[in-house]
Amino acid sequence: MTQAEAAVVRDQVVVDAPITQAFAVFTERFGDFKPPEHNLLGVEIAETVFEPRVGGHIYDRAVDGTECRWARVLTYEPPNRVVFSWDISPQWQIETDPDHTSEVEVVFIAETPRRTRLELEHRHLDRHGPGWQALSQGVGEDAGWPLYLARYATLLTVDS
Repeated sequence: MTQAEAAVVRDQVVVDAPITQAFAVFTERFGDFKPPEHNLLGVEIAETVFEPRVGGHIYDRAVDGTECRWARVLTYEPPNRVVFSWDISPQWQIETDPDHTSEVEVVFIAETPRRTRLELEHRHLDRHGPGWQALSQGVGEDAGWPLYLARYATLLTVDS
């Protein structure tokens, strides 16, 4: 694997849901499939908010009211595509310099009227600087995007 290839993590899942429902569940219920242990706040998360617009944020709100804004919505094109920044450093802390953040693109493709493929690409991981390989490994392994997508698929199965 070359360095450029390792700077991109890809995953996908196929769900038995129309594209509009698949997109809505991903954006409106992100906190329902985001693992609660993925928490930079230090106290329990009360909710994860995905603001549905370009310029919005994805953030966690703790039970004590504190917030952790860990992503910025860069593209919002329902029901086909959303792109957000990954503002979390290789040290698993908030990165405030946009030049040192990566991007997550999620594309929704209708395979049939009731079946949708979600393709996720987490790219530009090398922008995070030293330690980016560990971040790439973390988001690419079982406890990273594969866990999010499995929980997302389960959520859609339960809702059906």
